[in-house]
Amino acid sequence: MKVFPRFKFLSRAVVHEEDETKKYPIVTEGNLCTSLLTVWKKSLVISCKGFTVIDSCGNLVYRVDNYSLHPHEVVLMDASGNSLLTMRRHRKLGLVDNWCVYEGEIGNQGTKRTSKLVRTRESPVCCVKKSVNILNGSNNVQAYVYRVASDSDKRRAAFTVEGSYAQRTCKVLDQYKRVVAEIKRKETNSKDVSFGVEVFQLIVYPGFDPGFAMALVLVLDQMFT
Repeated sequence: MKVFPRFKFLSRAVVHEEDETKKYPIVTEGNLCTSLLTVWKKSLVISCKGFTVIDSCGNLVYRVDNYSLHPHEVVLMDASGNSLLTMRRHRKLGLVDNWCVYEGEIGNQGTKRTSKLVRTRESPVCCVKKSVNILNGSNNVQAYVYRVASDSDKRRAAFTVEGSYAQRTCKVLDQYKRVVAEIKRKETNSKDVSFGVEVFQLIVYPGFDPGFAMALVLVLDQMFT
């Protein structure tokens, strides 16, 4: 398998010994600056579908490599290829597109005789549900993001995604209608050059986790392409 030359990447020495009851930090105090990421809908691996994400300094931050155009499972990796988040599709009655986000990677481990399904967390971090009202154009909401820590979290969306992912003009809003992340078309200095929808910007505001924001991009891409 041939791989494109690697970008210079931003080293990440993050080691956390967390209690099993803790959830992935969707909202974190560690992110105090606005993150401006460029998302390229192209894998670094030849013959793969996926994404390459670089920061404002040109460093590789995230990558996604899929062998299927519409996979039922998508893994977000860091620059070194370590799995950060796994998105898995769950469809109810074949109508509503529902995705669950897990911390780490879900996969097979062990020998062929003793292989078993493993994951870093048994329960998902959150679930993302496609808005059914978007089919008749009654509102501007693309998807709802629900935490799964308690029954009350399932009844009220923690975040909503509004706009149009197809046009790369989306906003992620919290329950207080504050914008925590945005997807925007990437503009060029020349009027004769356009990136189209394959290259766009992901803006993550202070307090929201950039990795989780990118996970939402991956789910939206599966829902609306």
